[in-house]
Formats: sequence, C-alpha cells, structure tokens
Amino acid sequence: MARLQPHHFQYDNPLILSSTALLLLGLLMVASTSINIAVMQFNEPLYFFWRQLVYIIIALILTVITIQIPLKWWQTTSIPLLFSGMLMLLLVVIPGIGHEVNGSMRWFSLGFMSIQPSEPMKLFMILFVSGYLIRRSHEVQESLSGFVKPMAIVCIITGLLLLEPDYGATVVLFGTVLGMLFLAGVPLRQFTSWIVVVSFALVLLMIIAPYRIQRLTSFMNPWADPFDKGFQLVQALIAIGRGELFGVGLGLSVQKLTYLPEAHTDFLFAILAEEFGLFGVLIVIGLFVFLIHRTFAIALNAERHGMYYAAYIAYGIGLCFAIQTSISMGVNLGLLPTKGLTLPLMSYGGSSMIVNCMMLGFLLRIDYEAKRLKFS
Repeated sequence: MARLQPHHFQYDNPLILSSTALLLLGLLMVASTSINIAVMQFNEPLYFFWRQLVYIIIALILTVITIQIPLKWWQTTSIPLLFSGMLMLLLVVIPGIGHEVNGSMRWFSLGFMSIQPSEPMKLFMILFVSGYLIRRSHEVQESLSGFVKPMAIVCIITGLLLLEPDYGATVVLFGTVLGMLFLAGVPLRQFTSWIVVVSFALVLLMIIAPYRIQRLTSFMNPWADPFDKGFQLVQALIAIGRGELFGVGLGLSVQKLTYLPEAHTDFLFAILAEEFGLFGVLIVIGLFVFLIHRTFAIALNAERHGMYYAAYIAYGIGLCFAIQTSISMGVNLGLLPTKGLTLPLMSYGGSSMIVNCMMLGFLLRIDYEAKRLKFS
C-alpha cells in the first residue's frame, strides 16, 4: 500500500474541525447523560464516559489507518467485505453467538465491548455499490436490471437486519443505496417505482405484525398512553420543552434521572436540548449541516476530477450521515417513530463511533487524492 507523502496542501480542515466539535460535544453529553445510570449500575459516575473515550481513541487510530490506504485497494476488496458483512449479520442472530439486549440480537459480545454488525455493513454496502456503479454505469442508467441487481442484494441484507430486528439500520441502508442509485443516473420512473414497492412492503410488514401499528399510533399521539407505549417519547418531549431558549444548564437535566430510558444513546439529543436549549440544538444542527455540506463538496470535487468511485463513496457517506442524523433527531423531537438509532459521532456506542470516524477517514482520503491529482 502506498503511503502518503508530504505535499504543500492540507486535508479538509473545515471537515476536521466540525467533526471534532461534534465528537467533543458528544463526549461531554455522554458524561452528562450517563452519570446517574452509571452510578446505579456500576457505582462509577464516569463509567460510560471513559468507555466512550476509549472508543473514540480506537476510532481515531482506525481513521488514521483508513487515510493511509489508497481507494483502489478498497475498490478491489469491496465484494469480499460485503460478503463478510453479510456473514456477520447471519451469525449474530444465531443463539449462543449473538448477544441479546432488550429482545434484539444485534451484537457480538467481546467482553470489553460489543460489536454491532449493522454498523460496518453500512460502510461495506457503500463501498460495494460505489464499485458496482462504476462497473455497470451504462446498465444502471439504461436498463432495469442495472437497478434491480443492487436492490436485490439490499433486500437480502435488510432481510437479515429484520431478523435481529434492526429497523433503523434497515431504513438508513435502503435510503442510502436508493440515493446513490438516483445520483448515478437511474431513470426517475424506475426510482419512483421502487419507492412505491418499498412503501407497500412497509405497509405489509405493519399488517403482519400489529405491534408495529401500535408503535406508529403511539408515536402519533404518545400522550394517549404516557405511562406505557408513549412513555419514552413523552419523557423526551418533556426534556426538550424544559430546555426552552438556553437550557437548564450542563448536568442539570431532570429527565436523565431514570425518567428517559437510553438517554446516553438513542435520546442524547433530547437531553442536550434540555441542558442547552434551542441555542444548543441549533448549534448541533448547524454542525451536522456543515459536515454534510463538506461531504458533498468533497464528492463533487472528486467527480469533477473524474474520480467517480471516490465520488460515489463520498455521496454514500453524506447520504448515510444525513439520513441517520435526520431520523435520530426526528425521533427525539417526536416527528418519527422510535427506531433505535444513535446520533452519529455523539451518542454512546463503540461500533457506531468506529464506523462513523472511519467514514470521515474515507472523506479525508478522497479529498487528499483529489488534491494530489489536481497538483500532479
């Protein structure tokens, strides 16, 4: 593998600064939101903070390694990586291999940390689809088969995700791949037809499993059952309402004191709104918008230089960040049903943190290679 050589240009500093700000703010919020539960479970107030710090250090090491690896290597290994990800998704639902938490088999337990296969699967799928769009560009733009083939693979993967079940990862994966195919020039008629098919499938899933309908109706009116099905969302809305303009202050949240479950993971944004108010919410949203803007700017720059594989990776990463961030915030604000998705770069979780940071590493590598091509 070729190592980077010093040049007179730098990496994308705005991307580095915005992602660093989100990482530091997230680490601060993990400490704040988890103190109470850490004391109750481990008698150590900063238990989750120290673990998150270790996850970030591991993630940054892997990010540096990712930056050193040429994109061509990832292109040649994208298919083996895809199949390894599918194998992990299959193994995790086998009793005795997968680790069950709250009724879901989503994790491999390694003792010191748990690995959630759906997280690297998002990255592996982006790498695979990017390579497919290069190899089959003509077929994708002019033939129905060019669209159906990658979607068939997505359906297999989402089928494995639904066995866990992990509906949030399913939505993010579907949305990311559909967005990549659209940007690659899939005819609008085919794209729209598939949206209709997916919508029909989602409706069918709700009919088959009535509890999903109950979850949907409880999201639409959580106050109808505030002590059972609507409890989590009600507590999140109370937290957001208490924040008002500037919040109650760092560490002074009431809802994190056993009222709001998963405060340091799925509902970290609600506690952030309570402690920092609308002002803090707008800052976080602004940081994510800027990060996603830089992601698409890197993609466009790579495309202008004829680096289409790199461009598709960057588009996929940008879509993945945008979709997951929007869903996570939407769930916290009561705009979407609960999906169990973390807020990228901020929520507690090793697998999510490592994969999200590696995605940033890919963006920095793409930016580096585009600049090297420009100055060569």
